[in-house]
Amino acid sequence: MSRTLSNDTQNNFLTIQELTDKLAKVMGVESGYNPIQAGRTNLMQYLPKSQSELPPRSMKDSFLVALIPLSTDAHLQDKYTTFLGHVRVGRLLEDMDIFAVMVAQKHILNPKLPEGIPPPQTLVTALVDRIDFSDFGPKPQEDIKISGHVSWVGKSSMEVVVWLEQNKYGKWHRITRALFLIAARDPANTKAAIVNPIVPADDREKEILSGGEMRKKNRMALQKLHVTKVIPDDEEQRIIHDLYMRTKLNDVSLMKVVLPSGGVWMEECTLSNTIFSQPENRNLHNTVFGGFIMRQAAELSWVLGYKFSKYRPKVKSISDINFNKPIAVNSLIHMHAFVVFTQMQYIQITVYVETFDPYTGKSDTTNTVHFTYEVPEIVKQVYPRTYQEAMMYVDGRRHFIEIMKSEPDNNVKLSIDAEIAHKSKL
Repeated sequence: MSRTLSNDTQNNFLTIQELTDKLAKVMGVESGYNPIQAGRTNLMQYLPKSQSELPPRSMKDSFLVALIPLSTDAHLQDKYTTFLGHVRVGRLLEDMDIFAVMVAQKHILNPKLPEGIPPPQTLVTALVDRIDFSDFGPKPQEDIKISGHVSWVGKSSMEVVVWLEQNKYGKWHRITRALFLIAARDPANTKAAIVNPIVPADDREKEILSGGEMRKKNRMALQKLHVTKVIPDDEEQRIIHDLYMRTKLNDVSLMKVVLPSGGVWMEECTLSNTIFSQPENRNLHNTVFGGFIMRQAAELSWVLGYKFSKYRPKVKSISDINFNKPIAVNSLIHMHAFVVFTQMQYIQITVYVETFDPYTGKSDTTNTVHFTYEVPEIVKQVYPRTYQEAMMYVDGRRHFIEIMKSEPDNNVKLSIDAEIAHKSKL
């Protein structure tokens, strides 16, 4: 199914803000911040017990288009423009997150729901599978079109594909493509809620649906093989040992390590910040907006990539963004970014997001975000010093390989062994 309309004009589109206001109205959310949110338990009676109670939906039913009107809104331009005159990726992540929820909401249809009653499902971002960026550089003075549709459905979750495009010389150019996994919860956000099944309307939708099923299986397989659950395989253990041996040089002592030429310790490639969230950063359910977390993580990782490489890095992909727990609006949020893996001109950065309780001193990891950046020159090899850092290296390497599977340039598909050998000669 095409994501664009053949003869559309910007006058046909609502802005992203207009759609956000419309969604809030549909959900029955009042404007203004109130620390105590109105209860929604009265909507429990409208929850379907099974998918058979809901009509099947096609991908065309959820297709949605909106506009980010940068060409006509000077205030918006200021919010979206970097100091280099480019478009802030973090702002786009915020828009894509809220838009994915709008698309998921459009998919849900309950004919038995009385008119004027808000839908009982609470929609939350569970995971951002992947966000890939093209080589097209968006301009902060031109409108950006955002579009998407539901591409796969489980019993209580929906995969939403989102595109960003910008018009140049009368043609829409892709900026990025993203895959969001949206979870439906009950009105109290305590357990899963049923959503409409999906039935493809044509062969193209069948193909898209098949891809969504494959991605689901791939996500499950990768989760089972995570380094916190399974010992790294033989190749990964050999690579970690090889990195360790390179720090020994010719010294037989196990107490002494030396940083190889062209290398840098992982412990020196880190950057952290603390954020105190405010009501303006909330979503419709009075918890911290997932797009806000993504924006903050993206901007922290970019600064780290800049410091590490001495070049302004270009984001190539953002993958496997996990939303493990909701974050209260009044939370202290710690973000820790690490350069966990490098190869040629690529930098793999992981950002861990934690909530911190100043009274107990305890922290709780709520999000993990993986970024792949590219710079003009070959970067230093990063070396772990502890077993914990070695597992971060393995995890980062896995994410990098997964991203590069679809890379057409064979030059970036060098084996890790070849890359380590190459850097040892620098």
